[in-house]
Amino acid sequence: MRIIKNIIIEGAHRKPIVTDVFYEETRQPKKVVVFCHGYKGFKDWGAWNLMAETFAKAGFFFIKFNFSYNGGTAETPIDFPDLEAFGNNNYTKELDDLERVLDWASNGSDYKQEVDIHNISIIGHSRGGGIVLLKAAEDSRVKKVVSLAGVSDYECRFPKESNFQEWAEKGVFYVKNGRTKQEMPHFYQFYEDFNKNKKRLNIQNATRNLNIPQLIIHGNKDTTVSIKEAESLYKWNPKSTFKVIENADHVFNVSHPWKEEAMSKELQGVINICVDFLN
Repeated sequence: MRIIKNIIIEGAHRKPIVTDVFYEETRQPKKVVVFCHGYKGFKDWGAWNLMAETFAKAGFFFIKFNFSYNGGTAETPIDFPDLEAFGNNNYTKELDDLERVLDWASNGSDYKQEVDIHNISIIGHSRGGGIVLLKAAEDSRVKKVVSLAGVSDYECRFPKESNFQEWAEKGVFYVKNGRTKQEMPHFYQFYEDFNKNKKRLNIQNATRNLNIPQLIIHGNKDTTVSIKEAESLYKWNPKSTFKVIENADHVFNVSHPWKEEAMSKELQGVINICVDFLN
């Protein structure tokens, strides 16, 4: 298997998109899968490398990347050494990053013989699940879309009432990262950008307008993103496929760092469903 880590794709906003590819070298075009991490996530989180290897063994050209403003850097793509960037991230930057990755994959990159540019699917976890649905609705290069524990609405995730007022006045609010203990800033530009692009960032409209196959996967023990959000997605697109993973939490029972040689049986189950769907 060929694994190439930390390839630099130029982002649209002056920061690099740090990217990995996983594939079996056959010099035959393969279906492309692009994976988007979620909020406070990164491409090397938990068992995502094992997931990438599993997709590659199943015959896919698998791409995963860090959103350019996720708080990682080209030198340190794991965790969040650049909190200033993290605070300046927003949904439209993430859509632009995904577009750059799709451009890179479609324009042949260095892997022309290995990719089928007419067969690109995108998978997103959590907040990334919303990003892939928005992108799938607006980009005809995407042939199938999968959300894993995906969100159904971005607006409801902003601070409310007096907390929102305080955010607008101070220009920043902080969320503590339970694992790294960092106070992670969110600058008010995040809301301003959302408000300016509300129509484009409406996941409900995007889902209703999808005309490609859609797969929704959610764990029934997810306490981070309610399974009701998956049910909403399914209601908005009854032609989609909806699978519930029993006893699975928000990250399908893996964690970071993941030291095991195998994934959890729940994440393995997720990948089996994805592979069947994408084939």
